[in-house]
Amino acid sequence: MRKLLAVMTAAVAVFAWSAQVPASAETLRVGMECTYAPFNFKNADGELDGYDVDVAKGVAGLIGADLEFVCQKWDGMIPALLANKFDLIIASMSITEKRLEKMDFSDTYRISVGRLVGKKDSGWELFDDAGKPIPANFAGLKVGLERATTYSDWFENELPEAEVVLYDSNEALYLDLVNGRTDMIMTNPMKAHLRFLSKEDGAGFEFVSPQIDERKYFGIGVGIGLRKGNDELKARLNAALKTLTEDGSLEQYALKYFPFAIHQ
Repeated sequence: MRKLLAVMTAAVAVFAWSAQVPASAETLRVGMECTYAPFNFKNADGELDGYDVDVAKGVAGLIGADLEFVCQKWDGMIPALLANKFDLIIASMSITEKRLEKMDFSDTYRISVGRLVGKKDSGWELFDDAGKPIPANFAGLKVGLERATTYSDWFENELPEAEVVLYDSNEALYLDLVNGRTDMIMTNPMKAHLRFLSKEDGAGFEFVSPQIDERKYFGIGVGIGLRKGNDELKARLNAALKTLTEDGSLEQYALKYFPFAIHQ
């Protein structure tokens, strides 16, 4: 009897201990370019850094998940998500109707706009007083765009007169602009200011367009991408983003890289 009681006591003790040990956190694989500074890039120590990375870590902390980052070229980002290469896209991807046909998104965590950058004193009259592009005045101009982006969609549909040059990376846009292989580029104005216009190699360049934010192409903002059918995960992501917005975390993330907030 004593032996049986001892065994039972030990079993209860093991059960009580195991109940106090937290279950292993879920691991969410996050796809991003890893070359799109200041949103997601590798710093001097080889570690991932940037606004998107901060958002990913902030969300993961709130929902109790571990993260595994997966670097992926932009034009293969959505196919890789759908092929289950990773679970989430946190890569400054705009929420658009076209993308919503294939995938789902969380609520927004930053704005999504575009702007043209070209040489100073170019003399181009590209937009009217209402901020609308003048298609005929783009004829013959070489415009550098990153492949498979909202910017390339906008030019393809709104300004077919322009001569578009497509690139696989954002960094290549600036290199060819400086070398004169393109007349202008279209990119994120926040990134353009920090990465290029405020630097020595961008001294001879400026914004040559107003801010362009047509919802049809640029969507309602940037969100976290995920596969359709993950409604429970989406709800958790939205709750976390709401907290990060209300407690000021998103603003603090932005102020690390920009002199202003970039969420709506």
